[in-house]
Amino acid sequence: MTSRRLVKLLAPATIVALLMTACAGDGKDGSDGASGGDTIRIGVVGAADSQWTVFKEKAAAEGLQVEIVDFSDYQVPNRALADGELDLNQFQHLQFLADFNVNTGSDLQPIGATAVYPLNLYSLEYASVEEIPDGATIAVPNDATNLARALLNLQQAGLIELADGGNSFSTEADVLPGSRVEVVPVDAAQTATNLQGGSVQAAVINNDFVSKAGLTDDDIVYPDDPTGDAIKPYINIFVARAEDKDDADYLKLVEIWHDPEVEAAVTEDSGGLAIFVDTPAAELQQILADIEANAPAS
Repeated sequence: MTSRRLVKLLAPATIVALLMTACAGDGKDGSDGASGGDTIRIGVVGAADSQWTVFKEKAAAEGLQVEIVDFSDYQVPNRALADGELDLNQFQHLQFLADFNVNTGSDLQPIGATAVYPLNLYSLEYASVEEIPDGATIAVPNDATNLARALLNLQQAGLIELADGGNSFSTEADVLPGSRVEVVPVDAAQTATNLQGGSVQAAVINNDFVSKAGLTDDDIVYPDDPTGDAIKPYINIFVARAEDKDDADYLKLVEIWHDPEVEAAVTEDSGGLAIFVDTPAAELQQILADIEANAPAS
């Protein structure tokens, strides 16, 4: 195992500023760890998911003490990792990480793949894309990476047309006039809320919020395609600081996440939407480098 610097405990004011909710983990300083080593702090969005209880138990059985740190804002866990307040995070796909690295000058690196989560189009009013009327409004996540993916999905569904065919950096400004529907970017957590409130006729909703909103497969009007090369930027990942990407304990945690019992819990948490992948770390790091190299100049 490589040497791991101790992470400082966050002051209360910092916790509030980071929009951090109560931690699901019970480790404090590593002194009560299963092997007496440092507690490994992992930032997630959705610490209450059952997968993390199973994951911690499996890690403890391997002598690794894990603390799960919950965040309510997608924009915060990468900064917390870069600043040394976490050891790892696991909440994002490669495209999201590339956007963070490019825009902050950071060098966070993927160390293991977890799953692909389809970004589906949902509606409570219509049963198919064909039923969605011209001029309808559709909510999409407003964070840059999920926005682009949602727009590409809507284009594939025939609801919009993007300038130059679109790409993984497209924004709402690339939606061409004459598209069938109006796109309304909102915070990812509000896509389901807008749909349920009736302010939009359909919404592209992140997996994290689907089951919490009580949505089911019956509400999907257009499914995302989770296969093929086009999906590679959207492989979800464990992420570490570059200097820790070969840490043996961290790599062991990636293996533990793919334990059948953990994956079964993930399947339940995701409502059966998770599609597990085991792309090697070196390939993930190359995909990340390619995305970053093609990022538009800011």
